Amino acid sequence: MTAPNYARLRRFLSDMTSLVGGAKQDQDEAVLIEVGGKLVADLVAHDDWLPEEMAAGVADGYRQHLLYCDPQERFSLVSFVWGPGALTPVHDHTVWGLIGMLRGSEVDQRYQRDPATGQLCPGPTMTMVAGDVAALSPTLGDIHQVRNAFTDRTSISVHVYGGNIGSLARHRFDLANNREHAFVSGYSNAALPNIWDRSRESAAGRSGR
Repeated sequence: MTAPNYARLRRFLSDMTSLVGGAKQDQDEAVLIEVGGKLVADLVAHDDWLPEEMAAGVADGYRQHLLYCDPQERFSLVSFVWGPGALTPVHDHTVWGLIGMLRGSEVDQRYQRDPATGQLCPGPTMTMVAGDVAALSPTLGDIHQVRNAFTDRTSISVHVYGGNIGSLARHRFDLANNREHAFVSGYSNAALPNIWDRSRESAAGRSGR
C-alpha cells in the first residue's frame, strides 16, 4: 500500500493558514474564496494524499471526517464520504465554505429564500465531478442539499470551512412544514491523521537511493 502524500496536504494547510492569517474574515470573504478556491482546486487535482481511514464510508448515508482544524478555529478541513445514493437534509453552514470534488460525483441543489414569503425555494443545481470546486457563504448563499450522483459507488468531496464546522450551531430545514431545526454535526472520526511524522518519508527516501 502506497503511503499518502502528506507533503501535499501539509503544503495546503500551510497555505490556508497563511491565507486566513492575513485576512479579516468579516471583510475579505471574496479574497478567501478566490484564493482558497485555487488552493482547493490544486489539492483535489491530485488523488494521492487522503489517508485510507479518512476515505471510509458507510453503505447507507455519509461520513464527515475531520482532517485538520486550525488551532484558532479559523478554518477546518474535512473529507465527506458519500455512500451510494446518500442524501443530506437541506441545511446551512453559517460560515464560508469551499467544496472540492476528489472522487466520484455529487449533485449540489441550492436553495434561496423568497423575499416576499421568506420560504425556501429551489435555486441552481450543480453536478460536480472530480476536480471541480464550488463556494458557499451566507453572503453568496449557503443553504443547500447534497447527494451522491451515483447509486452504485462511493463519492468523496473535500470541504474547507471558515470555522470548526463540526462544532458550529447550524440549521436543518423541513421544507414541507416550513420549519428549521438547530443541529451540531460533529465528526465521524475520533482521531486525526498523523501528517506530521516525517520519519517515514525520510526512510522511504533513503531506501530509494
